[in-house]
Amino acid sequence: MTSSLPDFYKGKRTLITGHTGFKGGWLAIWLKMMGSRVTGIALPPEPARPSLFESAKVQRGMNSNLTDIRNFDAVRQIFRQHKPEIVFHMAAQALVRRSYRDPMETYASNVMGTVHVLEAARSIASVRAIVVVTSDKCYENREWVWGYREQDPLGGCDPYSSSKACTELVAAAYRRSFFDETGKALLASARAGNVFGGGDWSQDRLVPDLVRGITSKTKIAIRQPDARRPWQHVLEPLHGYLLLARRLWQGERQFAEAWNFGPQDDSLRVSDLAKRIIKLWGQGRLALRKNKARMHEAHQLRLDCSKAREVLGWRTYLSTDEGLRLAVDWYRDFEKEPRRALQLTCNQISQYLDRIC
Repeated sequence: MTSSLPDFYKGKRTLITGHTGFKGGWLAIWLKMMGSRVTGIALPPEPARPSLFESAKVQRGMNSNLTDIRNFDAVRQIFRQHKPEIVFHMAAQALVRRSYRDPMETYASNVMGTVHVLEAARSIASVRAIVVVTSDKCYENREWVWGYREQDPLGGCDPYSSSKACTELVAAAYRRSFFDETGKALLASARAGNVFGGGDWSQDRLVPDLVRGITSKTKIAIRQPDARRPWQHVLEPLHGYLLLARRLWQGERQFAEAWNFGPQDDSLRVSDLAKRIIKLWGQGRLALRKNKARMHEAHQLRLDCSKAREVLGWRTYLSTDEGLRLAVDWYRDFEKEPRRALQLTCNQISQYLDRIC
């Protein structure tokens, strides 16, 4: 199944929400490399900050629409104009700490934005497959030492996590109410762990913060050094989304449900991941500081991905260290020659495709 991914996506009309973001940018480039006809809907990248979208010229060779998914009429018009077959809904307010500062924006984007995308999708007969991307943080976190499974309760103490649980509930309701008839699109949701990779410059994310500290030669403060997260390179979950969308497009109804995509390795402590990056880079200094803020952040997060491995046929191909090496190589090469961002990204996607095929 994996070896035919480029053949399957060649010529397919795909739509990505969030293509100006980190994960969305990588997916847009990957789909274009496979010959897909890509349309994007997203806010412009934040000003005064580097972005993969701008540095890798993601907008080239695709229909890029800088539109807010909170604007339903605009979203519906783009669907009607480009008539996608496959939809990857990735646009979201994706930062926990930001969700405390602006919970209304977080819920408006993540919950009502999803409603708008699904409403637009169900009004277009061309749509055959929809993958709604949420997060491992959609689960009601009980600080378990084992991984959460797809049937475990949803929840969230902070606005971001709660909004992702709400997104899952919206997706499930639309699947049962509007996409449960013969001839209708099939809808699945994807819950990925913490991703990293070249081209992520977001604030309040560990790997971008480390890169900024290393390149500026300043000490890097780690606010939750003992927290555990399921870290994985961005190409791993994207591979899962691509496999899942293909099964949906082919009309295999048993795949229209929720799926976890996480690392094969166990979750890793924040401080351990930071030390591995510094070792790979060959420089950098850490300041391990316990988080004294009153904002709640989960201490333990793990995913059980056995369903994706055994039923979907997805598996990880990169160990944590191999993924970190790819990320460090990308950032270090970009620092030397920023104009090579697209080439660096394409080269790593090609290497990954060679490996999975």
